[in-house]
Amino acid sequence: MTNKATWDNSSSTYSMEPTAGCSPTVPEPELYRSVQAVLPRDTDKQHPPDYANKGMLRWTLHKKVQNNPVNSLSLVWVLIKELEKAERLDSRRFIIPLLHTLMYTIFQTAYIPDELYKRVYDFCKRLLTYPHPYCTVGLSYTRQIKTECFIPGLMYQRMVTAEQRLKNEHYPFQERVFVLADPEVFHGSLIHDLVNDFEASASASGGFLNPSVHMCSVIQHSIQAALGADQCHGPKLARALKDLGGDIEPHFQEVLAILEQSVEEGGRAERGALKSRLHRLYSDIVTDTHSEPLSGAPLCDCPLPNPEMSLHLWTEDLNIWHELAKWFRSRSVSENFSISQEQEDFELGEPLSDRDMTRLSVMSSDSGIEKDLPPGADPPPSSSPDTASMSESGEQGKTEPEPMMLSRRGGIKMKPTVKKSMMRILDMMHDPASLRAGGGESGRRKGATLQRRAGSTEMHNPFPKQQRHFTARIVAMGDDRILGRLANAYYLLRKKEARRLFLTMKVNLQFYYIPVFTAPTPVSSVKENLHLSCGDPCALGSYLSSVDPWYNCNIKSLGCMIPKLAKMLKQNPGRPTDPFISDVISYYVRSGQQPVYFTIYFVKITYPEAIRKDPEETVFLTHLDVDFSEFRHISALVRDKQKKCSGEVCGAVVSMTYTKVTLSGRDVDKGMSVRMTGAQISAIPSSEAEDLNCLTLTLNESSTKTKNNIMESKIRTRKVKIRSLESHSFTVTLDRDCRRTYENVQSIEITPCLDPGYCAQKTRSKYKLGDDKDAGLSKYMCKELPLPINTFAGIIN
Repeated sequence: MTNKATWDNSSSTYSMEPTAGCSPTVPEPELYRSVQAVLPRDTDKQHPPDYANKGMLRWTLHKKVQNNPVNSLSLVWVLIKELEKAERLDSRRFIIPLLHTLMYTIFQTAYIPDELYKRVYDFCKRLLTYPHPYCTVGLSYTRQIKTECFIPGLMYQRMVTAEQRLKNEHYPFQERVFVLADPEVFHGSLIHDLVNDFEASASASGGFLNPSVHMCSVIQHSIQAALGADQCHGPKLARALKDLGGDIEPHFQEVLAILEQSVEEGGRAERGALKSRLHRLYSDIVTDTHSEPLSGAPLCDCPLPNPEMSLHLWTEDLNIWHELAKWFRSRSVSENFSISQEQEDFELGEPLSDRDMTRLSVMSSDSGIEKDLPPGADPPPSSSPDTASMSESGEQGKTEPEPMMLSRRGGIKMKPTVKKSMMRILDMMHDPASLRAGGGESGRRKGATLQRRAGSTEMHNPFPKQQRHFTARIVAMGDDRILGRLANAYYLLRKKEARRLFLTMKVNLQFYYIPVFTAPTPVSSVKENLHLSCGDPCALGSYLSSVDPWYNCNIKSLGCMIPKLAKMLKQNPGRPTDPFISDVISYYVRSGQQPVYFTIYFVKITYPEAIRKDPEETVFLTHLDVDFSEFRHISALVRDKQKKCSGEVCGAVVSMTYTKVTLSGRDVDKGMSVRMTGAQISAIPSSEAEDLNCLTLTLNESSTKTKNNIMESKIRTRKVKIRSLESHSFTVTLDRDCRRTYENVQSIEITPCLDPGYCAQKTRSKYKLGDDKDAGLSKYMCKELPLPINTFAGIIN
């Protein structure tokens, strides 16, 4: 196995056969029992195996109805009845799981009657009166169902066209899923099992599928969804499409044109006109009208294929943004989008060095144009090409000229285009509260709270973002360490994009997280085993599971199932398996559209001057650990044997200044000197009762007055600075990742990470009100840079 494992999945399970050859019809009572089995219960937290099985049960339920249109329609009826029952009984914990299951079934159902569409639409519309997040999820699905009522099959057509990169002239959107696996977690046979699962997703249909097969499925589903069994003969249409072979593309383009034209008309045209146009197309495809009737036969199933995926082991050699840029570049060339050579060189060039990143942090106010010099400033002497050539030729009788210097030349002061400036501003406006309160005040904004933000802000933001044609869905698989690397990579990308927009303007980034944890092996390093003993290695995943029960049932359970599946495959090597992991990932990226925002924290690390003069800057997401290694074993000895020791032996003296945050918003700046052996700083709350968007600082403080000479105290803060007052240096570990360890540190300073785009706009603003105040457009932008992780519901209070 190489250090970098990459596997591309261009397709997935697909079947477009008559219903007679599909799975048997499932009775409605059995579907009802299956639905009840997958719903989250209050007892799931007390019995972890229960929630671990619910993800498998949900996958099995969809498999039961995937290959039979009759089963799909029956499941839709069962689900809408259960939703209305949950509404009557005010069982809100069931609404979002049932609604996601319902919509995922509707997308794949061959035909849905108008009365059922109306019933689903009325229920989703009633959710708009519910509190967040029910109203947000309800609004999203209300819009989709309303469109689907007028244009049946549109959501299926758009999803397959975008995910399978089907070339067309009417729907330019494209998507791709990038799965990043942590090599510290996925090693040995585990990564091979993961690759085999992705391969099984394609081999279930006999190998990789060409675009014409997906075009056939889009045509089949669109015609069946609009005409139904009364006007469409499913098996005959399937055979006719198969006989067309490579001549299927014109009919595919015509179907897209019909549906997209109906979207542009905005529902003004009657639905009968859409059906008549599709019926004419159906008659043209099925030319042999004498052999069989054109209607009255059962419909064919058109399962939704898994999206195009690529699996990567995130090693040190992998630059994920270069992978995204190469994908975007290849798709843009195939679709005849224009990409300038400058943008291509900027994005596909070598990774930025530390020196380059330092330069990005400093923005010069000097335009380099002579007429922009302040009054009284002398321009440097200029050297023309003529004088330079004369000095090179070495003319006699002339003194040696001074070395050539950079000269100013007449030019035009280029400003960012209006499009790029507005793109940067709108992209920074994550928080609608920043539009009301202003994002430039020092500390927390007036009226802001410590409540974590969640859910889409699309319905609140008066300035919607520009629609991007490309969507990259980045799925991180591992523990907290891979999230720390993702946050750092995201910060460096935004820092790079602050100078020159490229990916931000073209690609919509969506982040997903699947917590996976494996027990340490006997050959694991000491640092890794020490990191695993510090607490929950998947703290962020555990938090998401506590605030979103459907995430807990489907995604956290997947992380628990992956090691178990690997053991099962090892015990039964020849047993064929269905693609479970890739199917769950497909369900997650399609249904998980409600982000939870996690603050990225900026760390300034200072070393003694003898080691390094310039401070080092980086970011972390979940944890930061401070450790005085020389006192580690002594502290443990005192704690275990309950012996007394002198203060000099038990810890180092540090000075600490921090801003203590309170629920009332009256933050207080404090400072102290304390003797300690280490500290843990966590950005993820340990329980639902402590769910605050701030840092929790826990000190291993030395005190001879306590029984064990170790006293732990917790401090809630947003900013903190720790500095060693003695000759003792300490070690800093970010996100519990031994690969991100900094030794011989003298001081650290932690603050919420500012968005580089906000900093760039503030620097360029001609209004100057001081460092702590914003003016111009920067005061309407969100200051801080969060990492949004998509879930199914966001945060359910």
